[in-house]
Formats: sequence, C-alpha cells, structure tokens
Amino acid sequence: MIYEVFMPALSSTMTEGKIVSWVKAPGDKVEKGETVVVVESDKADMDVESFYEGYLGSIVVPAGESAPVGAAIALIAETEAELATAQQQAAGQTAPVETPGAIADTKDAVAAVAAPVASVQNGNAAGSATTQNGRVVVSPRARKLAKELKVDLNTLSGSGPHGRIVAEDVEAAAGRQPAAKTPTAPPPPLPSVTPPVAKPAIVPPAPAVPGQQVPLTTLQNAVVRNMAVSLEVPTYHVGYTITTDNLDKLYKQIKSKGVTMTALLAKAVAVTLQKHPLLNASYINQSLSHPASINVAVAVAMDDGGLITPVLQQADQLDIYTLSRTWKSLVDRARAKQLQPEEYSSGTFTISNLGMFGVDRFDAILPPNTGAILAIGASLPAVVATDDGFFGVKRQMQVNLTADHRIIYGAHAAAFLKDLAKLIETNAQSLTL
Repeated sequence: MIYEVFMPALSSTMTEGKIVSWVKAPGDKVEKGETVVVVESDKADMDVESFYEGYLGSIVVPAGESAPVGAAIALIAETEAELATAQQQAAGQTAPVETPGAIADTKDAVAAVAAPVASVQNGNAAGSATTQNGRVVVSPRARKLAKELKVDLNTLSGSGPHGRIVAEDVEAAAGRQPAAKTPTAPPPPLPSVTPPVAKPAIVPPAPAVPGQQVPLTTLQNAVVRNMAVSLEVPTYHVGYTITTDNLDKLYKQIKSKGVTMTALLAKAVAVTLQKHPLLNASYINQSLSHPASINVAVAVAMDDGGLITPVLQQADQLDIYTLSRTWKSLVDRARAKQLQPEEYSSGTFTISNLGMFGVDRFDAILPPNTGAILAIGASLPAVVATDDGFFGVKRQMQVNLTADHRIIYGAHAAAFLKDLAKLIETNAQSLTL
C-alpha cells in the first residue's frame, strides 16, 4: 500500500506550510513515529513524524517550497517493492494514491498521517498535536511505554500541549509514579540509526531590488491575517507620561546581573495587572474570559521579516532574574524559529516597546484574543516643573494603551496606567523582590 504524507495543520491559524528540510531521502526506511520532515508553520519550525512504517517513496514538495494544509507532500511505500510504484504515482503516471478506508476527508488524513513534535532534541518529543475523530496522538516515548505497561492509549486524556499523550500520562494510568530524572541504562539500539539533521541556519533576507515584487514569508502572512482580525475589534487609545528616573537607576544597579529592561517592564506590568484583572481578560464568544494566569507577551521583530510575541508565562510570579533568563531564552529560540506554539500564543497582555529606537510615542494594534496592548516609547530627558515650583530635568517615557472597548472602559484603562506609573516612579525597587 502507498500512503500519502499530508501537510499538517500545526496551528489553528495555519493555512499553508513551507518545507524547511527533509530528514529522510527517497528510499530511506521510515519507522512509525520517526521524524521525516521539518515544516515551517506560522511562527516556528516543527518536526513532523510519520504515522506509518515503510519507505519514503517520493518527495512531492521539495525543500523550500510551500503547500496548503491537507495537500500531499510525500508518499510512503509499505514495502521496498512498492518504491517504484510510489515514484510513478508521484509523477502522475498512475491512478490516485490509495489511502486507508478509515480516512474520510482531508482533515482526518492530516491527523492520521503526520503529527508535529517539539524537536528531535527534546527527549520526550512532546509537540503541538491534537486528538481528532478518535485518533490518539501520542509521543513516541509514551507509545513505547504504553506497550511495556499494557496501557490502552484510547482510554487516556493527554496532558501535553494541545492534548498530546506524553509518558507521564501513561505512567499515571498504570499507577506508577513518574520516574526520577536520573541516569539510566541506555535502551537497546534500534536496527538503524539516522544521525540528527541540523536545523538550517537562518539566512538574512536578500537586499530589496527596485521594481522587484517579493512574496511574503509564512510568518508575514500570519501577521497579515492576525492584523485583519484585530481591525474588526472596537478599540481606543489612552496615553500616559511616566517618569523613569527611579527605574533607570534600578536598571543600572542590576544590569550587570543579566537583568534586561524588557524584563523590568514586563514585571512592572504583570504586578500592576494583579490589581487590574480586567486588563488581563479578553472578549471571547460573547463572554468575558478571565485567564488563570498573567502571561505577558512582548513583540519581537524577526530578522527575516514578520513579528512574533514570545510569552513570559506567570510573569507576576517570577523573580526579575529568572524572568530575564527566561526572556533571553525565548528571544534566542524565537529567532532560531524553535518556539513551541504555547510559547508564542498564550499571552494574556502584550507589550510593544520601540523605545530602543528613540521612538517617543506610537499606538499598537491589539492582537487577537487579548484585551489590551501597551505601546512603550523611549525614556527621554524633559524639563518639568517640580513640586517646589522650580524647573528640573527628569527622564520620562510615553506609554499608550490600546484596549478592547467591549470589555475595558476608559476609567479601567486610566486606573491601570496610573498604578503602573506609581509603581515605576515611587516603588521600582520592589520589582527585585
């Protein structure tokens, strides 16, 4: 039998994907659950594993090209004898490819043939997979463990990202405590070992040529779709001037310890959101949705075009040093296109900071499924009147809040900005506690 490998939907907004690289070459043996291709989704590169065992018969969509979700990108032959048949079918010389009878439509086929995983570098390979139409999506380690412990995977609910069943779910079902992460004897070697394929280096975009029309990247197209959705939301803007002398002083004191200004601002926003949970909420399905935690997303421009918002999850609960280390890791992996979906799509409040470019003020567009975004300008010296009636020079920054007027009203936005300014101006030292 010849199986089709379909372009999987790696995110809810993905309509097409780009092949970054093929891990397997035509004729290579493919194990069930083994990575065969790396696909660029909206905002990350994801490894895709096969749900079938056989041989890679033919590559339909080569590396560097794109295909819509649900389109066939490769053919897998069940036996070596069928390799020639697979190559003929790929060339359109025979009848359409035979697929299992249980696959009723394209969406089922995508779920059944290929599932995204986090990375070949992650031991547990927990990825952005889902369970669709009764088909269970399982990490390779969990599948092997279920066989050893005789656990029926169809009876489990996955705790991994997007419902994926991971090893801990199988151990819990078997009544076994998760094993401590201590060195253990290596498993028996597989019949054949394929060396890991390095992720391709990020290539800077080529210089623009006058008169040339350049197609948008996958990431840029995702930004276009999100912005079109955002413009349907009734928003308004509220500005505030914040004196940053104390914040700047604190930053100079702890900068040598690896603390970034982005982490300080994110921490200040997160702490203020504790007092203003409405600013952390969103309008979803004609209801007010209050998330379980404060996750601050920060906009980052990508070197090869587009925009991504890595998320500092539970930012109000982390100390400033942990927050800074986390932010550095997120940015590094974002620019290497190695973020997982939950690391860029779980934000509950967004910050967009253009202060490092000297921009003094701007308005930001509200991201989908959030209630507010804060645009932060540069901290610049300004002549101001002091409380004793004299003039002095203080550093000030302009912030502008864009809010969803369906759930956040002007008074709510103003109260949030007032408390944020108070924290930064008079109690910035508390951000290190």
